Amino acid sequence: MIYKPFDVVVVPFPFTDAARSKRRPALVLSQNKNIGDEIEHSVLAMITSLKNEPWPLDCTIINKKQSGLTAPSVVRMKLFTLDNRFILRKIGQLTKNDRNQVKRSLLQIFDYLQAGHTFKNVN
Repeated sequence: MIYKPFDVVVVPFPFTDAARSKRRPALVLSQNKNIGDEIEHSVLAMITSLKNEPWPLDCTIINKKQSGLTAPSVVRMKLFTLDNRFILRKIGQLTKNDRNQVKRSLLQIFDYLQAGHTFKNVN
């Protein structure tokens, strides 16, 4: 299956404190034609309930229906890679407004690179 950036998918999300997982929504960030085709992995962001304690850069998903989500949710900037074989299914996609909000948060995370710095300059 080919997934596109801003697809909302269901994955077996790992718990950080145990060797268990639970099916949870996640947001695809990478394009298959880049990382996905070569190593068959996708870069994803966690999606969690709006009622959870907020984190900096959380992005509230405004259009719940198009995203395929059933509860008020946020995209959390908890990023990870996952083998595409573990993506269970696509349930929706973010709207343009929701995408733009996620892009702004990602730019804040990676602003060091946006400022023209490269990894060669990092000591």
